[in-house]
Amino acid sequence: MTHDPLSAVMEATWPPARRWREGAFDFRDGAGGGKRVSAASCEGDWDAADLDRLGAMAEPLVMIRPSDAALDAALAARGWRIVDPVVVCSAPIAALAADLPPLAAFPHWPPLAIAASLWAEGGIGAARLAVMERVRGAKVAILARHEDRPAGVAFVALHGTEAMLHALEVRPDRRGRGVGGTLVHAAANWAAALGAERLSLVVTERNTAARALYARLGMEVVGQYHYRMK
Repeated sequence: MTHDPLSAVMEATWPPARRWREGAFDFRDGAGGGKRVSAASCEGDWDAADLDRLGAMAEPLVMIRPSDAALDAALAARGWRIVDPVVVCSAPIAALAADLPPLAAFPHWPPLAIAASLWAEGGIGAARLAVMERVRGAKVAILARHEDRPAGVAFVALHGTEAMLHALEVRPDRRGRGVGGTLVHAAANWAAALGAERLSLVVTERNTAARALYARLGMEVVGQYHYRMK
């Protein structure tokens, strides 16, 4: 992708099962792994035939980035609706790394059964675990504990000197107790040990609690996108 540097990081750290080019668009088969690995994206100058091709998708879904304003308007005119506006948050690793209490977070791979169970509780099932398995670079699951109980989990992967955090889940009865922050700090610690310089993540605009947490940690909004669905 050429639209922004983080696009390549997202693709490498949360990859589709298959990706191919038709006309001006890259298409993806996410194998049930969610919108990010299933959406088409514009990679060149498009025309009406390209839009017709999009409409013929089995599940028509397109990622719209800031540089896709004309495409956004064209799809809106064809009746495609906006789904899940997302913001990208990022910060230098050095600003996020922190000393954590012993056993507060446990980086490991492959995911422990309890990590998979916590993800399942949050709706992250086998198809998204398969996305994690497809990542070819360095990757890790992080299990967070609070009051000697499993409390949250996250997935982190590297692409060059960029780290990206995905699938952060905190048990409902552990929320508001610093578990999310622990996971972000642990992700930064793990990535720093491998030479990463920046940690990023994506979060839906409507998730105000998570966005407030990331802002408190010093993560800034550096990008945004949304989807159009027919």
